[in-house]
Amino acid sequence: MKNPLTMTRRERETFLAGLHVGVISIEQRDDAPLTVPIWYDYTPEKGVWVLTGENSQKGVALRAAGRFSLCAQVEEPPRYQYVSVSGPIVETRKADKEADSRPMAHRYFGPALGDMYTDGGAAEESSLVFVMRPERWRTVDYGKILPSE
Repeated sequence: MKNPLTMTRRERETFLAGLHVGVISIEQRDDAPLTVPIWYDYTPEKGVWVLTGENSQKGVALRAAGRFSLCAQVEEPPRYQYVSVSGPIVETRKADKEADSRPMAHRYFGPALGDMYTDGGAAEESSLVFVMRPERWRTVDYGKILPSE
């Protein structure tokens, strides 16, 4: 029997493409998974991508694990929603300031603050882009069982 709270493919892809701070979880050898908030972006064609410093704990863990999970959520009661995805990293490359860092900063801060963030040195010069192709999806939308307003 299908769970009435589960999102359709279109709903989950639209939700994941929306603006949320994600929580990434990365396996670590001989330690608990590294689980921290992170900016991300998503398109069905490309997958989920994140930026992080090449020598940061996240960067080192991502290269070692070769995969990650990410959860995005809306925590406003009573219409809680989340999409959680996991899968392999299918691309790792040096981040480009104009193609990667600035668009990500614009996504989260808007153009003016995003440019200040990017040009002010907050975006790491030695960042990497990690692209993950979702293989496993978990979703919930409590709005599906609540009466319409």
